[in-house]
Amino acid sequence: MAPHVFWKGYLKLSLVTCRVTMAPAVSESGKVRFHNLNAKTHNRVLSQYVDGVTGKPVDDDDQVKGFERSEDDYVLFEDEELDDVGLESTRTIDIEAFVPTGEIGWIWYDRPHFLAPDDKVGEEAFSVIREAMAATGMVGIARLVMYRRERAVMLVPDGKGIIVWTLRYGDEVRDADAYYQLAQPGKSDAQHLSLIKKLIGERIEKWDPAMADDPVQDKLLDIIKRRKKSKKTRATPSKSGAKRSDNVVDIMSALKKSLDDERRAKGK
Repeated sequence: MAPHVFWKGYLKLSLVTCRVTMAPAVSESGKVRFHNLNAKTHNRVLSQYVDGVTGKPVDDDDQVKGFERSEDDYVLFEDEELDDVGLESTRTIDIEAFVPTGEIGWIWYDRPHFLAPDDKVGEEAFSVIREAMAATGMVGIARLVMYRRERAVMLVPDGKGIIVWTLRYGDEVRDADAYYQLAQPGKSDAQHLSLIKKLIGERIEKWDPAMADDPVQDKLLDIIKRRKKSKKTRATPSKSGAKRSDNVVDIMSALKKSLDDERRAKGK
């Protein structure tokens, strides 16, 4: 089945333009999802928007966006007005600048998307932009209206295509120094550091997507499968839980024991 395309437009670099399509690179469709039910009737519990003062339901057609300028005083916007704000970047990815690969920290990365040429005519232009970025070790920076807001995006050459990462807004990324006050650089004991490096060496493996599997999801699917075969609709709550250990262990002893355990596990 062909992947769902949720955006079509143009990729532009100066006078070079080509038609492109874009689709999300990740999907949550495989996640286990639950509905809220009435415990007495087992009927679905539905949510709806209601007026905050009158408590009466509000139809979709009667809803507008509002920005609060003071208490109970709002600047109102229609959906069409918000759509028109970033009109120029609604259907065109116009690469404005290039940044060395790796210069943008991962914390700025938001959502990945696959970008591909939309037709044979634009394939050559698309390929030359992608290959030039790869050859120079650069990523492209552009602006694009996505998810109802204009945002900065980063274009990363990726094999036969380009990955478009939406980037977080500047006011979304917090200053790390405020959270790292207890972490001091260059304070590690040389012996501790040496043992940690050896411990890391014992655990080096080739990346496998299975490393990112969700064990909770697998357990839920197993429970659902068993529950389908039985008439039981409720599970007995488990009393087991993770216990926190506050014991302080000597770092050197812990490192040596960890390294020995790793080697024994691998038969070394």
